[in-house]
Amino acid sequence: MGNKMPMAINLGDIAEMKKAHPCGSVTWEVIRTGADIRIKCLGCAHQVMLSREKFEKSVKKIIG
Repeated sequence: MGNKMPMAINLGDIAEMKKAHPCGSVTWEVIRTGADIRIKCLGCAHQVMLSREKFEKSVKKIIG
């Protein structure tokens, strides 16, 4: 098990993901935090809930 510090993620942050959503957007808004992260696509408003671990592996950078 790794002892890596969890990424600092706040409500309202905009995350740029490594892979594009089928609508073509790579930017997502964080709308729930905790053990799971709920994000909303800024292209089509689709919402997805991911485990924190999967989210941290999928994010390229946090924009704001």
